[in-house]
Amino acid sequence: MNCIMKPNIVFLDEYSICGCDLSGIRSLGRYTGYEKTRPEQVAERCREADIVISNKVVLTAETIAALPRLKLICVAATGVNNIDLEAAAARRIPVKNAVGYSTHAVAETTLGAVLALYRQIGYYDRFVKSGAYAAQDVPFHFGLPTHQLHGKRWGVIGLGNIGREVARLAEAFGCTVAYTSTSGQIREERYPALPLRELLAWADVVTVHCPLNERTRNLLGGGELTCMKPTAVLVNVARGGIVDERALVEALDSGRLGGAAIDVYEKEPIPAGSPLLHAARPERLLLSPHNAWAPVEAIDVLIDCVKRNIEEFLKNEK
Repeated sequence: MNCIMKPNIVFLDEYSICGCDLSGIRSLGRYTGYEKTRPEQVAERCREADIVISNKVVLTAETIAALPRLKLICVAATGVNNIDLEAAAARRIPVKNAVGYSTHAVAETTLGAVLALYRQIGYYDRFVKSGAYAAQDVPFHFGLPTHQLHGKRWGVIGLGNIGREVARLAEAFGCTVAYTSTSGQIREERYPALPLRELLAWADVVTVHCPLNERTRNLLGGGELTCMKPTAVLVNVARGGIVDERALVEALDSGRLGGAAIDVYEKEPIPAGSPLLHAARPERLLLSPHNAWAPVEAIDVLIDCVKRNIEEFLKNEK
């Protein structure tokens, strides 16, 4: 009973919450936090844990089996693909994620990425800072064409919490929205549902907001990308592995796709040899280091979600 009243709590990758305040979680038990944890360190560090918190550290079936005290796994993220869910279920260990904490953050990043691509913000910023604008004798520069978002067709892949917020923002900017479901379930929505390839051919903007699973792995490969308009832009803020990175670069370099923004990668951190880092048309590609979810306000909500998940578990255990 004492371990439930004052549980041993282990957080395996504190770096993932950017130094934000963890005092609320620390107050719930005997807390041990690690900045980072390598795979070979997981079992030993969690050996006495009743509750394990992880963002990206993988908990395999073998690791879970080696932790007899483990009673709760808290994922400090929305996705639970780093946890062997079958192994946890076999031990009747609940796995609690943080639902909804990053909805606004990721939706705002999505919209910002599309605007940056449409208005060539990176190119024009570099042009002015290079001194080239100061050196010219006319007040305007049109090195690359720009486009407005109003009136465009916006396709959403995965209409969950984030996808629905993106759709709302897209409508506010004057876009027509449609979506495709990756779960196979079609619900009553205010937006029309289209099959994937039909959506890709229809849309000027395609944004990805679905989970990574067997149904969505390599969902957007070379064949799917050829369905898109050569002027279209693609944004993936969901999970790496959904978009074929090599096929994406080939589409951008050949002019078969207008632009792309990627925040998530097949392997993280991105390998130095990734085709994404060697695109022939880098102005068509916007890259960020998997931080669409991470404004400080969103991380505060994330920490509170984890805290509430632990509190609810402890309450039910009394």
